[in-house]
Amino acid sequence: MSRFRRMRSLQKFASVHSSVHNHFNHQRNIDSRARFKLLCDAALLEWRELLAA
Repeated sequence: MSRFRRMRSLQKFASVHSSVHNHFNHQRNIDSRARFKLLCDAALLEWRELLAA
């Protein structure tokens, strides 16, 4: 938090970071490697589609 000069910029960063982190954060220890890779690939594809729009 010390790197942010204003609380508003910290809040902006935290809200964007949390949505991106939640989108890409998959529980590796719960799923098999094949399912984990499938979920990561799907998340990356969706992210690229969002950025292209």
